[in-house]
Amino acid sequence: MNKRKSGILLHPISLPSPYGIGDLGESAKAFIDYLKKADQRLWQILPLGHTGYGDSPYQSFSAFAGNPLLISPDILLKKGYIEESDLASHPQFDEHKIKYDRVINFKNELLRKASKNFQKLIKSKEKTAASAKRAYNKFCKENADWLDDYALFISVKNHLIEERQDDLGSSEYKKFRRANLRSLGESRLNDFYYGAFITSWPEGLANRDPDTMKSWAKILKEDIDFYKFCQFEFFEEWIEIKKYANKNHVEIIGDIPIFVSADSADVWANKSLFSLDSKGKMTEVAGVPPDYFSQTGQLWGNPLYNWQAHKKTGYKWWIKRISNLLKLVDIVRIDHFRAFESYWSIPYGSETAINGKWKKGPNKDLFEAIRKELGDLPIIAEDLGDLNKEVGELRDELGLPGMKILQFAFSYEGNDYLPHTYKTSNCVVYTGTHDNDTTLNWYKTLSDKERDYLRRYLNINGEDVCWDMIRLAFSTVADTVIIPLQDVLKLDGSARMNTPGVSTGNWQFRYTSDMLTDESAKGLAYFSKLFNRNN
Repeated sequence: MNKRKSGILLHPISLPSPYGIGDLGESAKAFIDYLKKADQRLWQILPLGHTGYGDSPYQSFSAFAGNPLLISPDILLKKGYIEESDLASHPQFDEHKIKYDRVINFKNELLRKASKNFQKLIKSKEKTAASAKRAYNKFCKENADWLDDYALFISVKNHLIEERQDDLGSSEYKKFRRANLRSLGESRLNDFYYGAFITSWPEGLANRDPDTMKSWAKILKEDIDFYKFCQFEFFEEWIEIKKYANKNHVEIIGDIPIFVSADSADVWANKSLFSLDSKGKMTEVAGVPPDYFSQTGQLWGNPLYNWQAHKKTGYKWWIKRISNLLKLVDIVRIDHFRAFESYWSIPYGSETAINGKWKKGPNKDLFEAIRKELGDLPIIAEDLGDLNKEVGELRDELGLPGMKILQFAFSYEGNDYLPHTYKTSNCVVYTGTHDNDTTLNWYKTLSDKERDYLRRYLNINGEDVCWDMIRLAFSTVADTVIIPLQDVLKLDGSARMNTPGVSTGNWQFRYTSDMLTDESAKGLAYFSKLFNRNN
């Protein structure tokens, strides 16, 4: 069986849509059609979670919930949950950039209407009511172990924020919000977002007192029903997309961020599994030391795991997390794999990541528990960054493919990312990832020495560097090749998805449907045939 495959990296938020952000409607199927035409067998996405502060897929309110912003308005209309008039006067959105404030306001209003109409439907005597009610109740029951906590968590959070807004007055609150939206740090956010973090919640809620939770669940029942509906609809739409992809011989590569957000239902519901003090506050946070991306490192601010507590449960939470994702995707990429061997622990309150220290992770113990429960799994290890030999040994012992980034290859001769140095085909080659600049802009910013080395290595003149790099990736011994869509489309730096360490302007890239040309599809299909991929 030929293991050599290739595909495209594209997060669904970047899909074309008249509603300001990509969704799971016809444009998602059109992208799969393009992959099929281009003879590509893989679609890699970023985490699908309900994004929170900063709009990052790597900071979500739940490790299990889907992003309601991906729900398709056109599908809601088709199902009868909204009316044509609800879409007729939608705002004019930027075709190439996601403007989150406008999108969130529009989508939330639309989803609220859809939820109310859905609740009316399942209580009615219409023909479709019984089947819709059965499907909804089945979903809620099967996912109750995370759905109930998530729905209550996000409902309480929003209620307390609105309460704070009422205290300040609408105009004053909006002024505060604009001024502090991108500010970092739990204490600063708490000043203006009463309820934004669990530590500012009423004590009974913060500590999950059963009677208090029941009382709040009763008060916020309408909101809880709304968030459960959003998850039900998201999962229905996504499963349909996955079925369509698999039917067209396309596998989906999903993404698990190793860490969860401090502002999440996961931390609230599982405090013992994280490094928190007796009051539930973080004592140490995640990040990485100074590296290629940043001289001061990256201060992510996520809570770190209490790995001893996880071990006592048989790593039940992690097993459940991976099992849940594998319902939605075919292959799992684990972000920041190196932290399973050792992770960078930064004292809580630090301004940069410089003063952290390495601490030992669970190593293969976690993966043995996962394999015992779920069997051998299709996992990709994101093994980038500051690595020691133990990380590589762990990856190889587990038999997991690591990642090779061609944009990292040309800083010096003999670099480990240069294709002629690869010691195994069990790896995944990228021109760049979501954290890299587009290849076109990367090439422009290289030093003269690096640019000269790249041209000599590829025997090119640099006039079509994006496709020259794509060809190089396809030609390698690597079993798997993934190309960001931005490189296929030869886009400049304005299409960059994320700049690590920069809190604004990320996760906004969108393309338009006319950009997926027959010419580029034929080019990818030609490379697939030439280098024996996807047969």
